[in-house]
Amino acid sequence: MKNLHGKASLIPILCLFMITHSLLGSTLFNSTFNHIHNKALNPGSLNPVVWPQQQEVQGTVTDSRGQPIPGVSIQRKGAPGGSSTDLKGYYTLGASAKDTLLFSYLGHQTVTIPVNGHSVINVQLQQVATALEAIQLNAGYYTVTDRERTGSIARMTAASIGQQPVTNPLASLQGRMPGVQITQNTGVPGGGFDIKIRGTNSLRSNANDPLIIVDGVPYATETLGYDQVSGSILPGLGFSPLNSINPADIQNIEVLKDADATAIYGSRGANGVVLITTKKGRSGKTQLMLNAYSGFGEVTHTADLLKTAQYLEMRREAFANDGISPYPANAYDVNGTWDQDRYTDWQDELLGGTAHFFNASASVSGGDAQNRFLLSSGYQRETTVFSGDYRYHKGSVHLNLTHRSPNERFLAQVTASYLTDTNNLPGNDFTSEAQRLAPNAPPVYDEEGNLNWANSTWNNPLRLLEDAYLAKTHTLIANGTLQYTLLPGLMLKTSLGYTENGVKELKTSPSTAYNPAYGVGSESSAAFHNTADQHSWILEPQLSWEQDMDAHHLEVLLGGTLQEQKREQFGQYAYGFSSNSLITNLSAASSVYILNDVDTAYKYAAAFGRVNYQYKGKYLLNLTGRRDGSSRFGSGKQWGNFGAVGAAWIFTEEAWLQNTLPFISFGKLRGSYGLTGSDQIGDYQFYETFSVTGQSYGGVTGLQPTRLYNPDFGWESNRKTELAVELGFFKDRINLSAAYYNNRSSNQLVGIPLPATTGFGSILSNLDATVENKGWELEWHSFNVQALDFKWETGINLTIPENKLVSFPGLESSTYVNQYVIGEPLNIRKVFQYTGLDSETGVYQFEDFNADGLITTPEDRQAVVRLDPDFYGGMSNTLSYKNWQLDFFVQFVKQEGFDYSFQGGRPGGTSNQPLEILDRWQEPGDQKPIQRFTSGGYDAANRAYSNVRSSTHAFADASYLRLKTVSLSFNVPERYLRQVKCRLYAQGQNLLLFTKYKGYDPENQSISSLPPLRVITTGIELTF
Repeated sequence: MKNLHGKASLIPILCLFMITHSLLGSTLFNSTFNHIHNKALNPGSLNPVVWPQQQEVQGTVTDSRGQPIPGVSIQRKGAPGGSSTDLKGYYTLGASAKDTLLFSYLGHQTVTIPVNGHSVINVQLQQVATALEAIQLNAGYYTVTDRERTGSIARMTAASIGQQPVTNPLASLQGRMPGVQITQNTGVPGGGFDIKIRGTNSLRSNANDPLIIVDGVPYATETLGYDQVSGSILPGLGFSPLNSINPADIQNIEVLKDADATAIYGSRGANGVVLITTKKGRSGKTQLMLNAYSGFGEVTHTADLLKTAQYLEMRREAFANDGISPYPANAYDVNGTWDQDRYTDWQDELLGGTAHFFNASASVSGGDAQNRFLLSSGYQRETTVFSGDYRYHKGSVHLNLTHRSPNERFLAQVTASYLTDTNNLPGNDFTSEAQRLAPNAPPVYDEEGNLNWANSTWNNPLRLLEDAYLAKTHTLIANGTLQYTLLPGLMLKTSLGYTENGVKELKTSPSTAYNPAYGVGSESSAAFHNTADQHSWILEPQLSWEQDMDAHHLEVLLGGTLQEQKREQFGQYAYGFSSNSLITNLSAASSVYILNDVDTAYKYAAAFGRVNYQYKGKYLLNLTGRRDGSSRFGSGKQWGNFGAVGAAWIFTEEAWLQNTLPFISFGKLRGSYGLTGSDQIGDYQFYETFSVTGQSYGGVTGLQPTRLYNPDFGWESNRKTELAVELGFFKDRINLSAAYYNNRSSNQLVGIPLPATTGFGSILSNLDATVENKGWELEWHSFNVQALDFKWETGINLTIPENKLVSFPGLESSTYVNQYVIGEPLNIRKVFQYTGLDSETGVYQFEDFNADGLITTPEDRQAVVRLDPDFYGGMSNTLSYKNWQLDFFVQFVKQEGFDYSFQGGRPGGTSNQPLEILDRWQEPGDQKPIQRFTSGGYDAANRAYSNVRSSTHAFADASYLRLKTVSLSFNVPERYLRQVKCRLYAQGQNLLLFTKYKGYDPENQSISSLPPLRVITTGIELTF
């Protein structure tokens, strides 16, 4: 299947259309729809017809302030037909004297009134707790309603997570939260995700991860994998630790972004905080829930490559341009050794398989006012699109127990989750092979079904199947909470958490991966082993006090944290085996080398506090502070102070505005400023450290210094500012929010260059460099239609970020001079400036910045390419009709990325190429985007191609619009199943992609990693 191209410009047009449509739908459209809908069901509701024993009932519906409410649904209880109010709150309805009318409207109490022969019935609806008041947000150490929050908190619920067939919780967040940018690294099972909350703050690429908290317990995001074991199949940092959290066990995910929300986490909140709350037991009768789905996945977005005739034309032209004739003996593709008419679509051959998905979960919950419980289990299985029997599967168990004393003063709660998974994969990703191989390469198997080496004329790609990767992990997350109310409003709470992670990784490279003609035996076989364990505990006592005093409300929280984390990792390389059947046995190897042996400990202590003050429910003030101590800093630098202030004004509580602008149902101005920090530098970085040389002298193994002692560096700091407005219109039918943020990260912890005479290239220290992240976050949420049987809800989010290196003293004389530019984002590339093609020679040309007549690195790599997105976001829609519900979500990103056309081999060489390279120079005078073909025999073209891959010409528009998720469900009417609830559903992930990008996937623009798969599943959920 080939690319489905679209226009990136559709993104703003589509958003504008939906916004306009939702605006109209929320008022006029909704009223018109109800008007037409009710007329179809009951013509008498608009043009009354005298029915037997019926009369016309009319009236006006108003709110508690006497303002008319348009769109109120009026139904005859137990009878068909109905009506709705117009823009003035007026309605008419045909009803008999014995009928009872139901008046219902979103956010208001439903009113039931018997007709009793009345012809005029006026109704006043009382507003109930609004959605903003009803939503309780987890802010970490406390909860707050959406209405009263002063900070920036985004939220994802179990309902939204459950609509997506994902194995990693981060996958469910992609595009759905403003300010949260998530990129999938690979479509291979178990692969990782990169997450950034409001941009890149640190110059160190591995120090920008957010803090992740699961049920109050910090969850380590550093992978326990080892890149020498997993790097060839799982890119980046290997497998994601968050795969060890079952998405089906998650109740909510909150993301804290600004200083007001994150400062209470102090040194760990610089890059934002992700709070994952798992499901808890609920009181009521014991309930059993079963859920299962299965489906398939496949690669849907591939590259358009040359067919055999086009490829051979390219190769022949390349040799002709180089003046080479006859063809070399090793040019098997073009000299007649290989079949000149054979064609293989290697993308389909190597990546065209079908991955199968299966997921099953079961839970039982119940309890009473004093005791509640939840026990759930889950199993997930996923295969790959590669040839061979490879699969990733995991099983999980989740338990929650809650006890509350009869007088409700004492509460005890225990939550525990255990998950184990096994990932069996080929040792290598076939994606690069799929785009590199010549289309007329030999078949992979010979007539006898063995790997075909074609008389040693090629490296059979399926040789890579001989390499194998196996990872087994286990994760335990446990948390216990004890809470006691000492006095009314005064509560003592203690939380104790424990986590344990373990992994065993193995990659084997047997001699069978080599051509038998080379005579390589098991003495050349190799194996890589990695064993790692990490465990931590945390203790957090807290004391909170809450008091109402007339118009004043005060909350005070004091607490402390003690945490310890230990990590052990041991990597080995074994070489030379007596038999390949013993390749997993280290004792059978002739040579065993230790790759790494790590044993670290991290200790952390803190005291924190919060004061929240409210006046008349409309003036809000929130103060948070934390003092942190970390073992990652030297004496005198171990403690840091962090804090923030947040304030909000709910201006719609002012009487003057309620009378002046009645259509504004909710309005809030909020702002925050504060300081957070970061100690993400690894353990023992200030110590003078040594490593084993691996060589001995006089029978004694030597040591060599690896780090200089420097106890003087301290915390990175991040000053965060935010201003925001939140608005609700027409009884909160339409909700808008706009936030401007400005974060400045300084006191950067980087490697300061040292003279070579010291024996070290750099020393870790604080640098007075400043990184700025600022931008806009916009959100829209509307209830477009709220009819009796049909409802339509829309949500849109848009983020416009800007990252900039504000200052970097001594940048020009540092080792970072070729990496960063003051005034530019951190995520840039300094490249050659492409100036066009020499029409006479057919060779790429570049600007000579230093005017020395040569194109050299780094002197002439002065052009800057920005790779951060210009904007990103998503749009969701939920439509429900009776028992049917349709949800779909569209993700969009505007960005520039690496052009696929320049990531592969040289045009004219032995690698296959994109179709775009056919638009090339062929004779003097041609002005083309692609230079002359060369087989490698023309040095000027070789140098130019090497340079163009690091030039402005090697980047292209990588914007995209993706139909990310579609979910269709049907609730079987209970009258058919008695006491059983049944929901049938179908779900799709990554269904459609609209982009100008020519490569595999515009999300990460990689030619060596499998792109995200399109997944389609069907399932059933039963509740007893």
